Amino acid sequence: MAKTGTTSTQDLRSAIERSGYYPALVSEAVEAAVGPEPISSYLVHQETTFDANEVRRHVTVLVLTPTRFVVSHTDEQSGDTGSPAVPFATTSTESVRLDRIGSVVLSRMVANPETYTPGTLPREVVLTIGWGAVQRLDLEPAGCSDPNCEADHGYTGSATADDLSLRVSEAGDGPETVAQALVFARALSDATISNGPRV
Repeated sequence: MAKTGTTSTQDLRSAIERSGYYPALVSEAVEAAVGPEPISSYLVHQETTFDANEVRRHVTVLVLTPTRFVVSHTDEQSGDTGSPAVPFATTSTESVRLDRIGSVVLSRMVANPETYTPGTLPREVVLTIGWGAVQRLDLEPAGCSDPNCEADHGYTGSATADDLSLRVSEAGDGPETVAQALVFARALSDATISNGPRV
């Protein structure tokens, strides 16, 4: 769930509990990463995926503070060969200074764009945040316009920062979660404007 303005740790904890996904584990990891800073906005997104014969769940928690963007991800894993009946969960957190965030991309998908009314919720949104931790490089052989040219023109390509991409849909997550994702994206985008690179 996302909120604007300063919100309490209890609000965030309640949203994590509503997701129903190992709330004690997720709350402890997120609260340790956030520390004593006030929470400006947050988004809790629980997703279920199907992998062969297994159902796997995972939850992503995004938290915005006055100085940092905190991302937490918890994955469920099946037991290993030593103890196959025991499930495992892995939780990771990353704390990023706001001045490190290079891009906040929000893609919206709307139905019937010719009759779109401003303020109508999109059917789905994809929030992509880049801070330089992960770079994707797409290369392909370069060429020229001469069809008979056999020279080696090297390679051409593009580099894309793609540290986090989160898809939220009305069908899968409900309209309230789509609205919350929009609120969080706006809060994060606004925060990166006011916390630009320091010289």
